[in-house]
Amino acid sequence: MSQDSLDDRNGTTDPSMSGEARGEALRFEEPMKHKGRKRLLQSLQRISSSPSLARMGRVPASNYRTGGKASMSCVSLASSSSAYGNTYGNPSQSSVGFSTAPTSVVTTPAPESQTFDFRSRIRIISHNDPVQAVITPLTAPLPAEVRTGPKEAQSHNVSEVTSNNVDYFSKLMLEVVPERKPRSIDFWGEMPDEIKVHIFRFLKPWEIVRCSAVSKSWHKMCFDGQLWTNIDTHEYYRDIPSASLVRIMTAAGPFVRDLNLRGCAQLWERWTTHGQAISDACQNLEYFSLEGCRIDRGSIHSFLLDNTRLVHINFCGVQAITNHELKTIAHKCPQLESLNVSWCTHIDTKGLHKIVQSCCKLREIKASETRGWTEKDFMLDLFQRNTLERLVVAHSDIDDDSLQILFHGMEPEIDPLTDEAIVPPRRFRHLNFSRCSQLTDKGIKCLSHNVPHLEGLQLSHIINLTDDAFTHLFEKTPLLTHLDMEEIDDVTNLTLQNLAHSPCAPILQHLNISYCENLGDTGMLPIIKHCESMRTIDMDNTRVSDLVLTEAAAQIRERDHQQILPFAGPLEYNGNNSNNPRIPVKVALHLTVFDCQNVTWTGIREIMSRNTEPNRSLIVGLKCFYGYQDTVNEHMKRLRSGRVESARRLERKWAEYMIATEEAGV
Repeated sequence: MSQDSLDDRNGTTDPSMSGEARGEALRFEEPMKHKGRKRLLQSLQRISSSPSLARMGRVPASNYRTGGKASMSCVSLASSSSAYGNTYGNPSQSSVGFSTAPTSVVTTPAPESQTFDFRSRIRIISHNDPVQAVITPLTAPLPAEVRTGPKEAQSHNVSEVTSNNVDYFSKLMLEVVPERKPRSIDFWGEMPDEIKVHIFRFLKPWEIVRCSAVSKSWHKMCFDGQLWTNIDTHEYYRDIPSASLVRIMTAAGPFVRDLNLRGCAQLWERWTTHGQAISDACQNLEYFSLEGCRIDRGSIHSFLLDNTRLVHINFCGVQAITNHELKTIAHKCPQLESLNVSWCTHIDTKGLHKIVQSCCKLREIKASETRGWTEKDFMLDLFQRNTLERLVVAHSDIDDDSLQILFHGMEPEIDPLTDEAIVPPRRFRHLNFSRCSQLTDKGIKCLSHNVPHLEGLQLSHIINLTDDAFTHLFEKTPLLTHLDMEEIDDVTNLTLQNLAHSPCAPILQHLNISYCENLGDTGMLPIIKHCESMRTIDMDNTRVSDLVLTEAAAQIRERDHQQILPFAGPLEYNGNNSNNPRIPVKVALHLTVFDCQNVTWTGIREIMSRNTEPNRSLIVGLKCFYGYQDTVNEHMKRLRSGRVESARRLERKWAEYMIATEEAGV
């Protein structure tokens, strides 16, 4: 064994040796090449011992605390056989010709005596050699990225290392915001009940009943009382079942103000079982109509007792109504303004007299086909109160004396100059005495000077009237707009001429002279010329001729040219492909002339021809002989749809057909 080897074992070196000689002592021998498992372990050991791993961006260990007070700036290169260190495996097997000294903290104390493994190929350098300590440092500095220091530098280093060590996929994961799941919103459930009720109000009643079958919540909402403040069944009483109708009335009872059960005959069996419950629920009624219903007297009595704020009552055609129910109305309904008991055969003026005495606000009485209108006390009470504005007593037993008491009272003061009664004017606006066969000219003359506010007068089928009844009537009724003189045989053209020159002629709108066989062109031509506001004339079964139709077409044409048309909107092409904007067509005058012997197809064609003139907005409607009516209806249909040229062609072809028919003698 050489001296060098012995010196190495003793851990000493000759100081006289040069640096080159000392460097040769650290020369490594050629490592052995292993195979199989040993070769794999050698490769793993080489990777783990490589100092370049720190520059490859390894993430520091999780158990390394960077926030402590101690700092680590270097790694000791001292021997692994330190008293404070452990050898990791067999040095000869783990080193394989490379240094595997473990790192230690710089403050670790150096051992006083060192042990040396003779099988190690690394030469141990003495720590006491000052020359060697300068040439070969015993510690190596840590990389800057893992070196600890002050908090500012530490946070900067850690953020820099973290940003450098994050790979592409990790960076992508950090930037992607997780997708939020959409929140499921119960739109109908979270909506306030007030908005739901407002939406349901746009539906019709039978549509609301159908919606109640959607769900329990919809069923509850559909029968909410706020939806049924107005129950009017005259449009759907045949389609709605009785059970649903009873459910609506009981559920919406406190909210119902208007209850119209017109024609609800299907409730006949329900009144006996649910009548009391319905009347108990509906206690705030103001308008109550049972027209045409089959109902028992007990249910009616319950309704009248529970509803003391009734203003309008309609019992037309209800056979269960008697004077007893009228007395109940008089005691329980002091706010009553309108009462309709027409065609109730079991009542008379005795029950009505109680209502007139108790209801101070009564303005309307409809009592057609009732008896007792000849009682003077009742008529005198109506005269003294003077609150009625509408009186309908058609087909009743009223006579001239009763009518005179109604308008003049008992023994009125007479003006010696005019021979008229000096009494306050009556407030009547509408009077209907149709089919009152006991009336004559004497009774109608009582109206002449005492009804200045009269707007509608119906005197049809009173066969005893003559021209004398209307001589002064039209002069004293300047507000008259509706006049019905149907089937008054003794009226002549003189009455129509007086009407055409009366103060009410400019505002007269409806005239009915049907079956007045003495009326003809002499009386109707002045009416057509002077009554500028006329809208409906019924003159079937009269002696009018084509002259009246021609004059009516000319007057409507002149009225159309005089009026100022509103803007018709954007340009719209008609059926004739003209560039004129489409003007809406309106029927300004409707004529009924069927069964008039003097009206021929020539007058019908004149109406059709004038209606098809350019830029017409007002036309004449016509109801004529059934053989011409189909052609007139088709012509009107084309005019309303804007097909003016097609309507002209139809009128021309029909005229050619009628001429050919007359020439053929058919």
